[in-house]
Amino acid sequence: MSDIRLLIVDDEPLIRLGIRSAVGKMAGVTVLSECGRGADAIQAMESLPVNLVLLDIQLPDCTGFDVVSHVGAERMPMVIFVTAYDEYAVRAFELNAVDYLLKPFDSERLRSSIERARRRLAADDPTALARQLQALLQLKDHGRPERIVVRQADRYDFVAVESIDRIESASNFVQLHCANRIYLIGDTMNNMESRLDSKRFMRIHRQHIVNVERVVAIHPIMNGTYELELNNGVRIASGRQYKGSIQALMRS
Repeated sequence: MSDIRLLIVDDEPLIRLGIRSAVGKMAGVTVLSECGRGADAIQAMESLPVNLVLLDIQLPDCTGFDVVSHVGAERMPMVIFVTAYDEYAVRAFELNAVDYLLKPFDSERLRSSIERARRRLAADDPTALARQLQALLQLKDHGRPERIVVRQADRYDFVAVESIDRIESASNFVQLHCANRIYLIGDTMNNMESRLDSKRFMRIHRQHIVNVERVVAIHPIMNGTYELELNNGVRIASGRQYKGSIQALMRS
């Protein structure tokens, strides 16, 4: 039986605690570290003998896909992706036989995924994992939608992604702000962020995503926060946890 040396990567402390508690009851599983940011996950994989990582797709500073891309598919340990329901991501995982956990998941589902990873580790075929992850990254890079379908009362509107100025959370919905029109769709900010090209759309706050091409000025406020001014005059304050992304935008 292969021993599991686990890294837990999720930005929600309660989820990390729940995973640690559940795997603590599993034989042959040792948690080497846990973290809530992509940069810390990359550092942990480079410095610790991790052979399995539970990797959340949506992290404050990047996505799980970005982590895999940075580390390199050929150098990644075995990975189980963790995600809230995301039709695009789930389809990508299934097409490439990559294991994943859908939030919320229970201890039995977690145990099943870890045991499946243990069997794959015992098979000792790292090239197979590298091929699967590389194919996943290629699919992700070529699978961004150009239009988003919005259901209205009596029709479906096709909204061009390039027409979106910004996206705003609205309770259990999100608002697509497009020039003088606002579209309301039943989706989450995390799901929208994962579907859109991160080079064109940036999460700057838990409630806001902006089209970076619409940003005409960035105004520092305080304590690592900024106000982004769009070309239509709208100003949106950022969250402190997105400081790094905004500074990277300024450097670019």
